[in-house]
Amino acid sequence: MNPYTSPNYDVIAEQPLETRSTFIRKTYMHLAGAIAAFAFLEMLMQSMGLGVAALEIIGTSRFAWLIVIGGFMFVSWMANKWAMSSTSQTTQYLGLGIYVIAEAVIFLPLIAIAKAMDPNAIGQAAIVTIALVLGITTLAFTLKKDFSFLGGILRLGGFIAIGLVVASFFLPISLGFWFSAVMVLFAGGCILYDTSNIMYHYRPDQYVAASLSLFASVALMFWYILRIFLNRD
Repeated sequence: MNPYTSPNYDVIAEQPLETRSTFIRKTYMHLAGAIAAFAFLEMLMQSMGLGVAALEIIGTSRFAWLIVIGGFMFVSWMANKWAMSSTSQTTQYLGLGIYVIAEAVIFLPLIAIAKAMDPNAIGQAAIVTIALVLGITTLAFTLKKDFSFLGGILRLGGFIAIGLVVASFFLPISLGFWFSAVMVLFAGGCILYDTSNIMYHYRPDQYVAASLSLFASVALMFWYILRIFLNRD
């Protein structure tokens, strides 16, 4: 069973066509809003010099970035929990808003590096990300297949990826091009899984949670595509 559903509520797949269409429209409107808010916050913070400041803070210790990742994971867990609240729409929006801010913060050093190395890479990575997201979304809606079986595989893959990232702080291993390429594929699987859940497994009142999950997957894909562009030489 999808973790976002409850036996006390009907899932979106069991609703009339009009309800399903409204849910999907609201989900993608909130996704677009989250992306726009993320882009605005990132540009604002970079213009304030926070990207350079983030790089300096990370440079003080090899474990500083590990601490940042740990904090991001905690905030992500909290934001998801709030976004899936069935008692308060305000709490749902608060979760989405906090998550967007957290993504903007964790992107600060990467965007700062990109601006210094190759500013064009940011736009190029964004275009490729959008193209892949549209392609995967079209595939999911065209096939009309329930990809919820990917949930366990993606969770395992996520734990392995986190383990490799943590291990890279302690062991002489480099997470270079191929790791980024695999993570792009992983993010694509997450988007396929999220899109399938949007079609079949969320409740009609969970469009905020649905948009947060999809935004998280899109941001993950953008992160690693940008890394590939920065390391292509």
